[in-house]
Amino acid sequence: MKVNSEVRYASHPNDAKHYDTAQLRQHYLMETVFAADEINMVYTMHDRMIAGGAMPVAEVLELKPIDILRNDYFLGRREIGIFNVGGKGVVKADDKEYPMEYKEALYLGRGDRKVTFESVDPANPAKFYFCSSPAHATYPDHLTTREDAVKMELGTLEESNHRIINRMLVKEVVPTCQLQMGMTELQPGSTWNTMPAHTHERRMEVYFYFELPEDQAVCHFMGQPQESRHIWMHNDQAVISPEWSIHSACATKNYTFIWAMCGENLDYGDMDGCATVNLK
Repeated sequence: MKVNSEVRYASHPNDAKHYDTAQLRQHYLMETVFAADEINMVYTMHDRMIAGGAMPVAEVLELKPIDILRNDYFLGRREIGIFNVGGKGVVKADDKEYPMEYKEALYLGRGDRKVTFESVDPANPAKFYFCSSPAHATYPDHLTTREDAVKMELGTLEESNHRIINRMLVKEVVPTCQLQMGMTELQPGSTWNTMPAHTHERRMEVYFYFELPEDQAVCHFMGQPQESRHIWMHNDQAVISPEWSIHSACATKNYTFIWAMCGENLDYGDMDGCATVNLK
Protein backbone atom coordinates (compact mmCIF):
# COMPACT_ATOMS: atom_id res chain seq x y z
CA MET A 1 0.00 0.00 0.00
CA LYS A 2 1.22 3.47 -0.88
CA VAL A 3 -0.21 6.82 0.23
CA ASN A 4 0.58 9.98 -1.73
CA SER A 5 -0.52 13.35 -0.43
CA GLU A 6 0.21 17.00 -0.99
CA VAL A 7 -0.91 20.33 0.41
CA ARG A 8 -2.17 23.11 -1.84
CA TYR A 9 -2.31 26.62 -0.41
CA ALA A 10 -5.22 28.98 -0.94
CA SER A 11 -4.87 31.59 -3.67
CA HIS A 12 -6.13 35.13 -4.11
CA PRO A 13 -7.99 35.89 -7.37
CA ASN A 14 -5.64 38.78 -8.12
CA ASP A 15 -2.73 36.34 -8.05
CA ALA A 16 -4.51 33.54 -9.91
CA LYS A 17 -5.25 35.71 -12.94
CA HIS A 18 -1.49 35.91 -13.59
CA TYR A 19 -0.93 32.12 -13.57
CA ASP A 20 0.15 30.49 -16.81
CA THR A 21 -1.06 27.06 -17.88
CA ALA A 22 1.50 25.16 -15.80
CA GLN A 23 0.74 27.19 -12.68
CA LEU A 24 -3.01 26.77 -13.04
CA ARG A 25 -2.55 23.01 -13.25
CA GLN A 26 -0.09 22.98 -10.36
CA HIS A 27 -2.43 24.84 -8.00
CA TYR A 28 -5.84 23.41 -8.92
CA LEU A 29 -5.64 20.17 -10.91
CA MET A 30 -5.38 16.69 -9.39
CA GLU A 31 -4.07 14.67 -12.31
CA THR A 32 -3.68 11.28 -10.60
CA VAL A 33 -6.65 10.25 -8.50
CA PHE A 34 -6.44 6.49 -8.98
CA ALA A 35 -3.50 4.10 -9.10
CA ALA A 36 -3.47 0.40 -8.26
CA ASP A 37 -3.08 -0.25 -4.51
CA GLU A 38 -2.56 3.43 -3.77
CA ILE A 39 -4.39 6.20 -1.97
CA ASN A 40 -3.83 9.62 -3.51
CA MET A 41 -5.11 12.82 -1.95
CA VAL A 42 -4.78 16.59 -2.03
CA TYR A 43 -5.36 18.81 1.01
CA THR A 44 -6.40 22.29 -0.05
CA MET A 45 -6.40 25.28 2.27
CA HIS A 46 -9.63 26.39 0.60
CA ASP A 47 -11.97 25.41 3.46
CA ARG A 48 -9.47 22.62 4.27
CA MET A 49 -11.13 20.17 1.92
CA ILE A 50 -9.36 16.88 1.12
CA ALA A 51 -10.05 15.19 -2.23
CA GLY A 52 -8.64 11.82 -3.17
CA GLY A 53 -9.00 8.34 -4.51
CA ALA A 54 -8.36 4.78 -3.34
CA MET A 55 -8.03 1.89 -5.78
CA PRO A 56 -7.56 -1.45 -4.00
CA VAL A 57 -6.51 -4.30 -6.27
CA ALA A 58 -4.25 -6.83 -4.53
CA GLU A 59 -4.41 -5.14 -1.12
CA VAL A 60 -6.85 -3.74 1.40
CA LEU A 61 -6.15 -0.01 1.68
CA GLU A 62 -6.40 1.82 5.00
CA LEU A 63 -7.32 5.49 5.18
CA LYS A 64 -4.62 6.67 7.55
CA PRO A 65 -4.21 10.28 8.70
CA ILE A 66 -1.72 12.35 6.76
CA ASP A 67 0.78 14.48 8.66
CA ILE A 68 -1.06 17.79 8.40
CA LEU A 69 -4.07 16.34 10.25
CA ARG A 70 -1.95 15.64 13.35
CA ASN A 71 -4.44 13.06 14.59
CA ASP A 72 -4.41 9.33 15.26
CA TYR A 73 -7.40 8.82 12.93
CA PHE A 74 -8.27 10.33 9.57
CA LEU A 75 -11.83 10.96 10.74
CA GLY A 76 -10.86 12.09 14.23
CA ARG A 77 -12.00 15.63 13.43
CA ARG A 78 -13.48 15.10 9.96
CA GLU A 79 -16.40 13.76 7.96
CA ILE A 80 -16.08 12.10 4.56
CA GLY A 81 -18.15 11.32 1.47
CA ILE A 82 -17.14 8.34 -0.68
CA PHE A 83 -18.36 7.45 -4.19
CA ASN A 84 -17.60 4.14 -5.87
CA VAL A 85 -16.85 4.77 -9.55
CA GLY A 86 -15.44 1.32 -10.31
CA GLY A 87 -16.29 -2.34 -9.70
CA LYS A 88 -18.01 -3.66 -6.60
CA GLY A 89 -16.23 -2.76 -3.40
CA VAL A 90 -16.49 -2.68 0.37
CA VAL A 91 -15.76 0.11 2.81
CA LYS A 92 -15.25 -0.86 6.43
CA ALA A 93 -15.40 1.54 9.36
CA ASP A 94 -14.28 -0.47 12.42
CA ASP A 95 -16.87 -3.27 12.71
CA LYS A 96 -19.31 -1.76 10.20
CA GLU A 97 -19.19 -3.01 6.62
CA TYR A 98 -20.66 -1.15 3.64
CA PRO A 99 -20.80 -2.99 0.29
CA MET A 100 -20.86 -0.41 -2.51
CA GLU A 101 -22.07 -0.73 -6.08
CA TYR A 102 -21.17 1.55 -8.98
CA LYS A 103 -22.25 5.16 -8.42
CA GLU A 104 -23.33 4.64 -4.82
CA ALA A 105 -22.30 7.16 -2.17
CA LEU A 106 -21.36 6.63 1.47
CA TYR A 107 -21.23 9.24 4.23
CA LEU A 108 -19.06 8.53 7.28
CA GLY A 109 -19.32 10.88 10.24
CA ARG A 110 -16.58 12.09 12.54
CA GLY A 111 -15.05 9.50 14.86
CA ASP A 112 -11.92 7.71 16.00
CA ARG A 113 -12.10 4.57 13.89
CA LYS A 114 -10.26 2.56 11.27
CA VAL A 115 -11.49 2.95 7.68
CA THR A 116 -10.48 0.53 4.91
CA PHE A 117 -11.21 0.04 1.20
CA GLU A 118 -11.27 -3.26 -0.67
CA SER A 119 -12.46 -4.67 -3.99
CA VAL A 120 -14.75 -7.65 -4.43
CA ASP A 121 -13.07 -8.68 -7.69
CA PRO A 122 -9.42 -7.62 -8.24
CA ALA A 123 -9.94 -8.09 -11.98
CA ASN A 124 -12.59 -5.35 -11.84
CA PRO A 125 -11.39 -3.21 -8.92
CA ALA A 126 -13.45 -0.68 -7.07
CA LYS A 127 -12.42 2.95 -7.39
CA PHE A 128 -13.35 4.98 -4.34
CA TYR A 129 -13.38 8.74 -4.89
CA PHE A 130 -13.66 10.70 -1.65
CA CYS A 131 -13.89 14.22 -0.28
CA SER A 132 -13.49 15.15 3.37
CA SER A 133 -14.05 18.33 5.35
CA PRO A 134 -13.57 19.34 8.99
CA ALA A 135 -16.50 18.43 11.24
CA HIS A 136 -17.64 19.95 14.52
CA ALA A 137 -20.15 17.19 15.36
CA THR A 138 -20.76 13.50 14.66
CA TYR A 139 -23.61 12.39 12.43
CA PRO A 140 -24.67 8.79 11.55
CA ASP A 141 -23.15 6.93 8.62
CA HIS A 142 -25.41 6.64 5.59
CA LEU A 143 -25.26 4.75 2.27
CA THR A 144 -27.08 6.47 -0.59
CA THR A 145 -28.05 4.69 -3.81
CA ARG A 146 -28.94 6.49 -7.02
CA GLU A 147 -32.60 5.69 -6.29
CA ASP A 148 -32.32 7.48 -2.92
CA ALA A 149 -30.95 10.67 -4.47
CA VAL A 150 -32.88 13.90 -4.83
CA LYS A 151 -33.01 14.22 -8.62
CA MET A 152 -33.19 17.36 -10.72
CA GLU A 153 -33.47 17.32 -14.54
CA LEU A 154 -32.17 20.50 -16.10
CA GLY A 155 -31.15 21.90 -19.48
CA THR A 156 -32.01 20.92 -23.01
CA LEU A 157 -30.35 19.06 -25.85
CA GLU A 158 -30.68 22.21 -27.98
CA GLU A 159 -28.49 24.06 -25.47
CA SER A 160 -26.13 21.05 -25.15
CA ASN A 161 -26.71 20.88 -21.37
CA HIS A 162 -29.41 18.26 -20.75
CA ARG A 163 -28.38 16.72 -17.44
CA ILE A 164 -29.59 14.80 -14.40
CA ILE A 165 -28.36 16.11 -11.05
CA ASN A 166 -28.31 13.46 -8.33
CA ARG A 167 -28.06 15.17 -4.94
CA MET A 168 -26.85 12.25 -2.82
CA LEU A 169 -25.06 13.52 0.28
CA VAL A 170 -27.15 16.60 1.00
CA LYS A 171 -29.28 17.67 3.97
CA GLU A 172 -32.49 16.34 2.37
CA VAL A 173 -30.95 12.85 2.35
CA VAL A 174 -28.42 12.70 5.19
CA PRO A 175 -27.42 15.15 7.95
CA THR A 176 -23.84 16.43 7.67
CA CYS A 177 -21.76 19.16 9.25
CA GLN A 178 -20.73 21.04 6.13
CA LEU A 179 -19.98 18.50 3.40
CA GLN A 180 -22.32 18.15 0.42
CA MET A 181 -21.80 15.84 -2.54
CA GLY A 182 -23.68 14.80 -5.63
CA MET A 183 -23.33 13.48 -9.14
CA THR A 184 -24.37 15.12 -12.40
CA GLU A 185 -24.88 12.94 -15.48
CA LEU A 186 -24.71 14.66 -18.87
CA GLN A 187 -27.12 13.07 -21.33
CA PRO A 188 -26.02 11.90 -24.81
CA GLY A 189 -25.44 14.87 -27.10
CA SER A 190 -24.94 17.29 -24.19
CA THR A 191 -21.55 18.56 -23.07
CA TRP A 192 -22.05 21.77 -21.04
CA ASN A 193 -22.52 21.58 -17.28
CA THR A 194 -23.36 24.14 -14.61
CA MET A 195 -24.64 26.82 -16.92
CA PRO A 196 -25.34 29.63 -16.33
CA ALA A 197 -22.07 29.98 -14.44
CA HIS A 198 -22.06 31.07 -10.81
CA THR A 199 -19.94 31.52 -7.72
CA HIS A 200 -20.75 31.04 -4.04
CA GLU A 201 -18.29 32.75 -1.74
CA ARG A 202 -19.76 30.90 1.23
CA ARG A 203 -18.50 27.57 -0.14
CA MET A 204 -15.64 26.14 -2.18
CA GLU A 205 -16.02 23.14 -4.46
CA VAL A 206 -14.16 20.23 -6.04
CA TYR A 207 -15.18 18.65 -9.36
CA PHE A 208 -14.25 15.10 -10.37
CA TYR A 209 -14.81 14.09 -14.01
CA PHE A 210 -15.36 10.48 -15.09
CA GLU A 211 -17.17 8.33 -17.69
CA LEU A 212 -15.20 10.22 -20.31
CA PRO A 213 -13.54 8.07 -23.00
CA GLU A 214 -9.77 8.02 -22.77
CA ASP A 215 -9.38 9.69 -26.18
CA GLN A 216 -11.69 12.59 -25.22
CA ALA A 217 -11.16 15.66 -23.03
CA VAL A 218 -13.06 18.11 -20.88
CA CYS A 219 -12.31 21.83 -20.61
CA HIS A 220 -12.94 23.12 -17.08
CA PHE A 221 -13.59 26.83 -16.76
CA MET A 222 -12.59 28.68 -13.59
CA GLY A 223 -11.68 32.15 -12.38
CA GLN A 224 -13.76 35.22 -11.65
CA PRO A 225 -16.71 35.68 -14.04
CA GLN A 226 -15.00 38.58 -15.82
CA GLU A 227 -11.49 37.07 -15.57
CA SER A 228 -11.99 33.44 -16.54
CA ARG A 229 -9.36 30.77 -17.18
CA HIS A 230 -9.49 27.17 -18.34
CA ILE A 231 -7.83 23.82 -17.59
CA TRP A 232 -7.95 20.88 -19.99
CA MET A 233 -8.68 17.64 -18.13
CA HIS A 234 -9.17 13.94 -18.81
CA ASN A 235 -11.05 11.00 -17.36
CA ASP A 236 -10.75 10.37 -13.60
CA GLN A 237 -9.24 13.75 -12.77
CA ALA A 238 -10.32 16.32 -10.18
CA VAL A 239 -10.03 20.09 -9.94
CA ILE A 240 -10.21 22.52 -7.01
CA SER A 241 -12.62 25.43 -7.38
CA PRO A 242 -11.95 28.32 -4.96
CA GLU A 243 -14.89 30.16 -3.43
CA TRP A 244 -14.34 33.14 -5.75
CA SER A 245 -14.28 31.05 -8.91
CA ILE A 246 -16.86 29.91 -11.42
CA HIS A 247 -16.90 26.15 -12.05
CA SER A 248 -18.19 24.91 -15.36
CA ALA A 249 -17.06 22.71 -18.20
CA CYS A 250 -17.59 21.62 -21.75
CA ALA A 251 -16.24 18.35 -23.15
CA THR A 252 -15.78 16.63 -26.48
CA LYS A 253 -18.36 14.02 -25.40
CA ASN A 254 -20.96 13.67 -22.67
CA TYR A 255 -19.60 12.61 -19.26
CA THR A 256 -20.43 12.47 -15.55
CA PHE A 257 -18.97 14.51 -12.73
CA ILE A 258 -19.09 14.45 -8.94
CA TRP A 259 -19.29 17.75 -7.10
CA ALA A 260 -18.33 18.28 -3.49
CA MET A 261 -18.85 21.45 -1.47
CA CYS A 262 -18.02 22.64 2.01
CA GLY A 263 -18.01 25.97 3.76
CA GLU A 264 -20.42 28.34 5.43
CA ASN A 265 -23.80 26.70 4.82
CA LEU A 266 -25.74 23.71 3.49
CA ASP A 267 -28.04 25.67 1.18
CA TYR A 268 -27.62 24.03 -2.22
CA GLY A 269 -29.31 26.97 -3.96
CA ASP A 270 -27.05 29.63 -2.44
CA MET A 271 -25.21 30.97 -5.46
CA ASP A 272 -24.39 34.22 -7.21
CA GLY A 273 -25.21 33.78 -10.87
CA CYS A 274 -23.57 35.34 -13.87
CA ALA A 275 -25.42 35.70 -17.14
CA THR A 276 -23.69 33.87 -19.97
CA VAL A 277 -23.43 37.06 -22.02
CA ASN A 278 -21.47 38.71 -19.19
CA LEU A 279 -18.70 36.09 -18.98
CA LYS A 280 -15.28 37.22 -20.09
